[in-house]
Amino acid sequence: MGTALPIRQDLRADELRALARRETNGRVVLRLLAIAHALDGLERAEAARLVGMDRQALRDAVVRYNSEGIEGLYNRRSSGRPSWLSTDEQAKLKQVILDRPDLKRDGCVEWTLPVLCEDVIAGHFGKTLHPASLSRIVRRLGLSRQKTRPRHPKSDAKAQEAFKKGGSTIN
Repeated sequence: MGTALPIRQDLRADELRALARRETNGRVVLRLLAIAHALDGLERAEAARLVGMDRQALRDAVVRYNSEGIEGLYNRRSSGRPSWLSTDEQAKLKQVILDRPDLKRDGCVEWTLPVLCEDVIAGHFGKTLHPASLSRIVRRLGLSRQKTRPRHPKSDAKAQEAFKKGGSTIN
């Protein structure tokens, strides 16, 4: 068997227990108590068993405690999975959404999530994406998921304005 990993001595076991009483994070409390037990002279396996962890978890906690102090006992945040679309691609997608579709250019008069997935994402970026995933990206971009008011592709804007004013386009 190898030699025991030394534990830094800047805090005594009773000081670690006092910190554990004030701590609100349960995992940090267990790590503090296990290190305190080990400082009191218990074997590492027994010190770990008393708080419900295995010996390897106690060793990892001791290594982090030695290098970083109490802050090393807190869980680290993971970076998470990278975004499916890069920031440049997200900016281009947002601009495409804000520039309304053209019937002749895009083949539709309003953007829907499936159309964006099939035409824009697959066509411009060469990636496949499910509409539910695109919905999360669209919300992250600060855009609403609401559909636009439907427009008929052959509607005449001039005739609609004339009708609103009370005029008639038929003479």
